[in-house]
Amino acid sequence: EMLGNFSFGDYFKKEAIGFAWQLLIEELELPLERMWFTVYTDDDEAERLWIAAGAPPERVLRFGKKDNWWSMGDTGPCGPCSEIHYYWGDLDEQTPEGVNRDDEYLEIWNLVFMQYDQKVDGEMTNLPAPSVDTGAGLERLASILQGTDNNYDTDAFLPIMARIQELAGHSAAQRQENLIRYRAIADHARACTFLIGDGVLPGNESRSYILRMILRRAARFGKLIGFEQPFLAQVADTVIDGMAHHYVDLAAKRDFILQTITDEEVRFHRTLNTGLNMLDGLMTELRNAGQHEIPGKDAFFLWDTFGFPLDITRDVAEENGFTVDEAGYQIALTEQKERSRASVAEKVAPDVVVYAELLSKLKAAGALGDEGVNHLIYENADEVETTVIGLLVDGAPVERADVGAAVEVVLPATPFYVESGGQVSDTGEIY
Repeated sequence: EMLGNFSFGDYFKKEAIGFAWQLLIEELELPLERMWFTVYTDDDEAERLWIAAGAPPERVLRFGKKDNWWSMGDTGPCGPCSEIHYYWGDLDEQTPEGVNRDDEYLEIWNLVFMQYDQKVDGEMTNLPAPSVDTGAGLERLASILQGTDNNYDTDAFLPIMARIQELAGHSAAQRQENLIRYRAIADHARACTFLIGDGVLPGNESRSYILRMILRRAARFGKLIGFEQPFLAQVADTVIDGMAHHYVDLAAKRDFILQTITDEEVRFHRTLNTGLNMLDGLMTELRNAGQHEIPGKDAFFLWDTFGFPLDITRDVAEENGFTVDEAGYQIALTEQKERSRASVAEKVAPDVVVYAELLSKLKAAGALGDEGVNHLIYENADEVETTVIGLLVDGAPVERADVGAAVEVVLPATPFYVESGGQVSDTGEIY
């Protein structure tokens, strides 16, 4: 789970570094002799601020873009970041060279300082209002505070693991023998609980596919440790019991979450054995032919026909000394999507046609450039002076609208952020 603190045009590096120092060193009392702080190679300000806060200069290290630079992509907001690491090993054996290299150095917090806007040509300009976006690992901090070197031995996961053991009827030795599977089930069950609680449903695209994949992967691990019937909802129930005090929506949506998990698990169980038998048969044929790679088209057939996500096919393959032609899988998946897209294109919704036609007309008239609407969400987040170039009422373009009518307005430039990636759309006024 990601913790964070954020600033949009308010505080910046000094305060962000000060807040992190206050929480970790003063409040949580993490031992400074185990802490390491990294900054971007030319971020003199961040280095100076860490030292001013109390970090020994030799524990503030500089790294390049691979480790200490954050961006949204090839263009858009970007900037240096500062990471905080905790050393788990023997005190006498830690060295600066181990940071960002050895597993004993655990990254627990990343402070991102978004201060630039990168253009297509690579030019970077200063953002009008620099921001702070930080991310800290809840379970990682818990593991440090609870004296364990892994997330699964913290109180965030131990009750979930205990519930799995209870449902499976395992001894402590059996649990230890299946430890990796226990951990995967606990992690996946918790993730599924929160995803469904946030409104994501199992499906074949985007975040819905991720949910389906991890839920089915957990179901298969359950089968490997002895579960013959759906069980994940009972594990999710324990997740809700442990987290509902802080995430009250989980309790309110308990029945819906558990039923959604059960329905998906039942659906997968119907084809699980058939799919596994087919995969076993395929691997036998390939092994007899001296081959150890599952063709991509066969991996896709398992997904398309039996609902086997690629991750499950990959798991089974690795357990049996095989690899999967993932490039071939992606080709088959793309071809299937193109076939589906061609079919859907014949049934395009009327409103899509209306918007497409209006866009073409506005471009032809010179009211819009080739790039369409200019989204000024980073240059000016508050106010933009522009003109109205299009109106729609009840899904149809009009030249004017009556007072009080519900109207769609087309602008050549806007500061409004459109709904995407989980965030809701901006709201505001036109006057």
